Amino acid sequence: MKCPKCKSAFTKVDFEGIQIDRCLSCHGMWFDALELKDLLKKKGSEKLDIGDQRNFEKTSRIEDYVCPKDGSRMIKMVDVKQNHVWYESCGVCYGIFLDATEFAELKDHSLMDLIRSFRTPERKA
Repeated sequence: MKCPKCKSAFTKVDFEGIQIDRCLSCHGMWFDALELKDLLKKKGSEKLDIGDQRNFEKTSRIEDYVCPKDGSRMIKMVDVKQNHVWYESCGVCYGIFLDATEFAELKDHSLMDLIRSFRTPERKA
């Protein structure tokens, strides 16, 4: 399988039994169906994203990509909670491609939501 962004080879990376593909060149990450959701829940999984956070704006660009698994055109998506995170999704195999730094961005947001949920006082009816 080749990276949809730069066409370089992927390498398998494992985190607590969940194996994803990371590009050897641009460090983009490919997630098979449900892997992204599962990894976002795991503490410390942001270490998988070895992209340089200082380059987030430069690397996080939407392009027309073809799914590396099935060759179909990928759908351009934006994260509902963080509209600065754009990514590509396959409507056939449900795989997701994140540019380098995007997983760390999504993961950071998930942690902030958790912190906010503990700090927000409950309303009493």
